[in-house]
Amino acid sequence: MIAVNIRFLRKSENLSQEEFAERFGVSRQSVAKWESGESTPDLQKCREIARYYDLSIDTLVSVSLDGLEINEKTTEGKYIFGIVKMDQDGRVTLPEYAREVFGLKPGDGLMVMGDTAKGGIALAKVSLGNLFHKK
Repeated sequence: MIAVNIRFLRKSENLSQEEFAERFGVSRQSVAKWESGESTPDLQKCREIARYYDLSIDTLVSVSLDGLEINEKTTEGKYIFGIVKMDQDGRVTLPEYAREVFGLKPGDGLMVMGDTAKGGIALAKVSLGNLFHKK
């Protein structure tokens, strides 16, 4: 999946392999090998590419981006952090980059909202204030 996604991200900005390579400090041949699936970027390069495009590493390597609109200039402040799996108790772990972007720390409050018509669930950071304060 990473090969397809790297090619998709590069083409989404109309970059040549050379321009993409310069952006991430690698050779054009490296980009060509990544896109062909002959090799993959190391973890540090994956992290750089994912951060540049506001993606989680998990999304970069395992979610098809084809068809998604990813353009940092028109989607400022909007992110695709990746896919998480709910455990048997209904818990999910938010991707590290999502926690960094929103400054989330253990114990922070999140409001859970949903829209069944659109099939979506959303989270919003909230101040818990005295809601959970014992008197």
